[in-house]
Amino acid sequence: MTTAVEPGTIENVQIHFDDLDAMGVLHNGRYVLLLERALAAYWSERGWAFDPTLPHFADIFFVVREFSITYHIPVNTVGVVGVHFWLDRVGTSSLVYGFRVLSADRSVVHAEGRRVQVKIDPATLRPAPIGPDVREACTVLLK
Repeated sequence: MTTAVEPGTIENVQIHFDDLDAMGVLHNGRYVLLLERALAAYWSERGWAFDPTLPHFADIFFVVREFSITYHIPVNTVGVVGVHFWLDRVGTSSLVYGFRVLSADRSVVHAEGRRVQVKIDPATLRPAPIGPDVREACTVLLK
């Protein structure tokens, strides 16, 4: 379920037992997956599914260029967390997301960071301009 907030949105993501490490806290590498799951759910709900058989796939062929995260308070249980994300910038060929991983009640910020994605041409694997339809879809997430 997506919740609108200013800026951006919050997508609920499930943490499973196998996401925890040997110490019983969410493994640091899983935070990347939480954001990935939140983004995939958000964009799929809006008709931008990551399916190479769909005609708009070339419009959303993005790769991650940069990912940074700061961990604040470990997640130490299974269940739902909120992934709050927004766009800080939409460039010619790149998107800069900001994000926070929140407790289910939104009172605790477990981690925060940024992710830079670059749109590339599927045939050449070189940067390509973001088209007007994707730009329009991104406007609701802009900070």
